[in-house]
Amino acid sequence: MESDDIPPLRIGLNAAIVAVTNHTPSILTVPASPGDGPADGLPFGPFDPVRHRTFEGSLRASVESQTALNLGYVEQLYTFGDRGRQMHSDEASKDGGPHLVSVGYLALTRADAENPEALHATGARWRDWYQLFPWEDWREGRPTMLDTAILPRLLPWAGEPAERPQTPSRKARIKLAFGLGDFPWDEERVLDRYELLYEAGLLAEAVADQRVTSTGLATPLGRAMRFDHRRIAATAVQRLRAKIKYRPVIFELMPPEFTLTELQATVEAISGRHLHKQNFRRLVEGAELVEPTGASSSATGGRPAALYRFRAKILEERPAPGLRLGGRG
Repeated sequence: MESDDIPPLRIGLNAAIVAVTNHTPSILTVPASPGDGPADGLPFGPFDPVRHRTFEGSLRASVESQTALNLGYVEQLYTFGDRGRQMHSDEASKDGGPHLVSVGYLALTRADAENPEALHATGARWRDWYQLFPWEDWREGRPTMLDTAILPRLLPWAGEPAERPQTPSRKARIKLAFGLGDFPWDEERVLDRYELLYEAGLLAEAVADQRVTSTGLATPLGRAMRFDHRRIAATAVQRLRAKIKYRPVIFELMPPEFTLTELQATVEAISGRHLHKQNFRRLVEGAELVEPTGASSSATGGRPAALYRFRAKILEERPAPGLRLGGRG
């Protein structure tokens, strides 16, 4: 191929912005632009090298203009550039037009620390991320949809001939991702599960990308997002679930002072797991991530609960401080 035949590239920046409110992990979504269809999406903006020196600077400016949020903690997730998967509705999706490469970011914030009126005026909304990925919420036990809707469709698909030989096989990938047989459920394999559901044609995004004409399901598997945005959100959930085990990022989602019950509820919300109260407290004490403030809270109406704060000195003492959650019991 001659160099003149190579389509130009455009770089887009997406932000999966996470907060936890009332024990609910949420991702910020913005309404669709004209022509983008009805589904919500993540805050998105093109990288403008004339106005911004770095990707992150451009991302922060785009998010502020779309949502009125000033981002705090931000880290780059992944670069998404697959052909054949919708990324944007304009000329980037047309034959011969620019190919869009999207760089995804994870951002953490506290919803109560922001200006809700300004955010609401932009049309941005917090969405429970378990509306996007309902099969990921194990806090009340194994989700019934795994056995009633997902696995009955995935397992027959695994036995169908693939377009090209796969290593590992579809069956092996499903066993590992969904914790079948001798494999336990691993809450960190969020993207693996999403990709399998997409490849099997069980998600609305696979229909939008014209991989299948219909999912064949009476009820959609979670709330769809436009273009590739739910895939980026799955990557963000996976990254955060892994990262709370070796970095103290959970405290980016907490108020300056909190009870251990509030901390446990936030960790459970992110991990999608129920944690035994006494085991969690021993874990927190052993990790030396918090220290008492000497004050207490009566917000629940019961006995006053001791207030704690993040012990920042841990960052000087350990190379990988975090909450190393054990295996699922």
